[in-house]
Amino acid sequence: MTLTIGIISDTHGLLRPEALRVLAHVDHIIHGGDIGDPDIITALRRIAPVTAIRGNVDTGDWATEFAGTEFVRLAGRLFYVLHDLNMLQVDPVSEGIDVIVSGHSHVPKINTVNGVLYLNPGSAGRRRFKLPITLARLEIAPDGLKPIIHDLEVG
Repeated sequence: MTLTIGIISDTHGLLRPEALRVLAHVDHIIHGGDIGDPDIITALRRIAPVTAIRGNVDTGDWATEFAGTEFVRLAGRLFYVLHDLNMLQVDPVSEGIDVIVSGHSHVPKINTVNGVLYLNPGSAGRRRFKLPITLARLEIAPDGLKPIIHDLEVG
């Protein structure tokens, strides 16, 4: 059986219809911070269960509901979610982490180091510089992890 995780970050108060379409049939959603508006999490929860953390722009009273980092186990895989990868203070290998989800840079990136998948979905919110508008989906299948970055501006 395959479990599909939607991974979004840096919405900064903007939840695009294109993002909702890509996330429409996922089993779980991870938001990597810089939510910008609690209504975004409410909307995402209408699609699937959500694991969300706060980012550096999430400073209102509403943001206290969200921790700065989270561990979540999905389909037997351990995820660690933090906003800024430069603030990583755990050893992923010794902690048994399978996937590290981060945001902050607005740069989408998929990388595997020492058997740990590092996934930054990029920014699904307002454009920053000339960076793409993206999010990610991750399939957890019996034969492994299958991440893909979705460019929300490409049909």
